[in-house]
Amino acid sequence: MSPLFWISLASMSAWCWLVSAHGLFWLTGTRLPACPPPAVWPDVAVVVPARDEAALLPVSLPSLLAQDYPGRFEVVLVDDGSTDGTGALGRALGEAHPSVRDGRTVLTVCSPGEPEPGWTGKLWAVNHGIAVARSRMPGLRHLLLTDADIEHGPGSLRALVSAAESDDLDLVSLMARLRVETPWERLIVPAFVYFFAQLYPFRRVNRAGSRTAAAAGGCVLLRDEAAARAGVPGGIRGAVIDDVSLARAVKRSGGRIRLGLADGVRSVRPYPGLGELWRMVSRCAYAQLGHSPLVLAGAVAALAVVYLLPPVAVVAGVWRGDGAAAAAGGCAWALMTVTYLPMLRHYRQPVLLAPSLPFTALLYLLMTVDSAVQHARGRGAAWKGRTYARPGTAREGAGG
Repeated sequence: MSPLFWISLASMSAWCWLVSAHGLFWLTGTRLPACPPPAVWPDVAVVVPARDEAALLPVSLPSLLAQDYPGRFEVVLVDDGSTDGTGALGRALGEAHPSVRDGRTVLTVCSPGEPEPGWTGKLWAVNHGIAVARSRMPGLRHLLLTDADIEHGPGSLRALVSAAESDDLDLVSLMARLRVETPWERLIVPAFVYFFAQLYPFRRVNRAGSRTAAAAGGCVLLRDEAAARAGVPGGIRGAVIDDVSLARAVKRSGGRIRLGLADGVRSVRPYPGLGELWRMVSRCAYAQLGHSPLVLAGAVAALAVVYLLPPVAVVAGVWRGDGAAAAAGGCAWALMTVTYLPMLRHYRQPVLLAPSLPFTALLYLLMTVDSAVQHARGRGAAWKGRTYARPGTAREGAGG
């Protein structure tokens, strides 16, 4: 047997294991179940960190103010040093919204100032928003941490609280449905969620005895008592991938968490071109690998063997007359394609995109390498004018 066959066989074996023994990561049935309402609806504070989000706030903020929630809830919009009038726009949107005018909803707009050393901007804003919420609502039970680009359906908060109260969960997180409109979004976005689920299989995340923990930062309902017990956000103040770090802290402190896919929660942030999507992934990809060159090398090798080799083996096997290698590569490619179909259906995309997953994986491999290169050049993880160095080094200057 040729070396190409043995490598192809390794890829096929890897896919057999992924399909059957990796938490059924490829299935998309992990949705928020319908739960009975609590006897008493608890107090909830919605904390929205926002930095230069004036373009998206007119969609996201009214969706929060209009929540059909029977209990008391307040919205705290944290203007994190915006230069585009985000804070003023938030106040204007609140004054114009019927639920605020008639007293059904309270909106507070505040600003924490520049982050203290060691804090990422988002977590600094979240920490300030939580402090404001606690001072306003002494009986606070839950915190909904959501981003300024997330639009919530009217029943979103009700469903999250019902799930948390019914199943005694400390953290409930939903992966918002990301925007998929342009050709590049169709190619990149479903794969982004697919790869995330492969890294953190939702079923393992939701299993009490499992060490796997993750959350989707756009929509996290966190029990206030669990936040205090886990020491967050202060305990994860420098985390670039704050959602996963938050879930880990809660689970390690004994909390029960649930992660699922959302239907009524969606991101309205556009990523029209490859450049915007590239920056979205590369800004934190190396941080996901712990800033380790060895882990990076392993990730690149794994991506190459698991995703890139199968189509190469098919073409090379046919070209060289190596039927065994072509068959093994074809089987691996087929398994890969089949596992991608549920995510494409979730995003209502053509199934003909499924065989293109190796090409998308190649783009993600290049984005990850680029992320490491940027860190090597001292640029760290950059977002909206702020740059963060790798852990253990001095934090670089923050702009804006």
